[in-house]
Amino acid sequence: MNKNAEKFTLAGGAGPMECLLDLPAGAPRGIALVAHPHPLYGGTMDNKVAQTLARTFVALGYAVARFNFRGVGASGGVHDDGVGETDDMALMLAHMQAQYPGLPVALSGFSFGTFVQAQLQQRLMAEGRPAERLVLVGSAAGKWPMPEVPADTILIHGEVDDTITLTQVLDWARPQDIPVIVIPGADHFFHRKLGHIKTLVVQLWRREGDTPL
Repeated sequence: MNKNAEKFTLAGGAGPMECLLDLPAGAPRGIALVAHPHPLYGGTMDNKVAQTLARTFVALGYAVARFNFRGVGASGGVHDDGVGETDDMALMLAHMQAQYPGLPVALSGFSFGTFVQAQLQQRLMAEGRPAERLVLVGSAAGKWPMPEVPADTILIHGEVDDTITLTQVLDWARPQDIPVIVIPGADHFFHRKLGHIKTLVVQLWRREGDTPL
């Protein structure tokens, strides 16, 4: 765990939400929310990919929040097929924006968590306040009804993912004309490939003030 990490609890729609906040060394330049994989298949906020996303955004200077979905760990309630989970993610966003007002927001997720974050982005866009950017790893296309996402979304997928196949993700991304970054030899959980996720996101993230290529 990041030495600047702290656990906290929020009141969610179905009971308490067990949460974790990871902070950068200096003042945060943004807020990042991380969503974990499917809770009915062992997904928790301590999942290795979720941890990698959290560490990545801390390295980019973001205050990073994640939480256990309903029925996981100390979080109350039961799995709600992404509906209640998206509501809870919106609550987390409201909490983080109250703590760190005025900062840009990044949404990131892994597997089922990509479905939650894509739904939240749709909601934020409808409200006229979209997140700055999305990072979706192991996108849940073909498993859940993934909505369209913005053109600058970072999509990362494993070449040999047999849970959500690369073909399913390409079929979803193709009509949107969004590139998919494929990590050769990576399975669904990116065993021995986690470092590629952090490297890719850090390289692709555009900070304000960066010189355009």
